[in-house]
Amino acid sequence: MSISMLAAFLAGIAVVIGSILTSTDQPLIFINLPSIIIVFGGTLVTLFISFELKTSMHALRLIFQSFHRHRDSESSLKDEIGRLVRWGYIIQKNGLQGLENEITEPLRNDNPFLAYGADLVITGYTGTEIKQILTQMIDAEAERLRHPVEALKKMGGDAPAFGMLGTLIGLIIMLGSMGADPTAIGPSMAVALITTFYGIVLARLIMIPIGTKIAARNDMTIFKNNLEMEGLVLLAERKSPRYIQDKINSFVEVAEQFLIDRDLSRESLNTAQNAAPSAGTSNNGN
Repeated sequence: MSISMLAAFLAGIAVVIGSILTSTDQPLIFINLPSIIIVFGGTLVTLFISFELKTSMHALRLIFQSFHRHRDSESSLKDEIGRLVRWGYIIQKNGLQGLENEITEPLRNDNPFLAYGADLVITGYTGTEIKQILTQMIDAEAERLRHPVEALKKMGGDAPAFGMLGTLIGLIIMLGSMGADPTAIGPSMAVALITTFYGIVLARLIMIPIGTKIAARNDMTIFKNNLEMEGLVLLAERKSPRYIQDKINSFVEVAEQFLIDRDLSRESLNTAQNAAPSAGTSNNGN
C-alpha cells in the first residue's frame, strides 16, 4: 500500500466532506441514489462502449493498483547504477558465468526487465542487438499501458457530462411539476444539482488524478529501464566498470550518482581490482 497515495486521497475526501459539514446542517441532502447511478453507472457504460473489454478491465484494475506502492518510483537509481557497475567487475573477474550467478529468482520477480536484459548479455548478443531488443520491449510495454490510461482520463471527462445530464433530468422533472407545488422548487433544484457535484468529484478527485499518476509512474519505469538498458549494452560490449559508471551516471542528478571509490565497498573493490587490474584505472572502456 502506498501511504502517500492513500493519505492524499483521504485528504481530498476530507476536504469535500469537511466543506459540506461546515456549510450546512443537512449533510444528508448530498446523498442521492439516482444521481449516483446516473454518474457512476453512465461513466462505466461509456467506458465499455469506448474500449474493448480487456482494456476496460485493465483500466479499472489500475484504479486499485494506484494505491499500491510503485517499486520503480521508490527504488534508488543510484542502487541500480551500483548494481551494473558491480556486474562489470564480476564479468571482468569471472566472465559471463559470474553474471549468470547474479540472476537469482528474487531479481527476476523484482525486476524482470533487468533480468531479461542480463539473460541477453549472458546469451552473447552484441550491444547493438540488445539495445534493439530492449528498446522494442520498452516501447511495447508503454503502448500496452497507453490505452488503459486514456480510458481513465476519458472517464474523467465523461463523469461531469453525466453529472450535467442528471441535472437536466432533474430540472425537467422540477419544471414539469412546478405548478403543483411551488415550495418544492428549492429542494428539487438541490437534488438536480447533486449529479453535477458527483460528476465533478468523480472526475477531479479520482479518475483524472489516478490517470495522471499512472502515466507518471509509467514514465518513471521507462526512464529506469532506459538507464538499465544502457548499462546492459555496456556490459555486453565489455566496457570497464568505471566507463559504465561515468556513462550511466549521466542519467541522474549529481547527488544521486554512484561513485566507485565512494560507494563500492572497499573489500569488494580490492577483490575486483586484484582480479582485473585495469578496472581501477581504465576510464575509456578499451
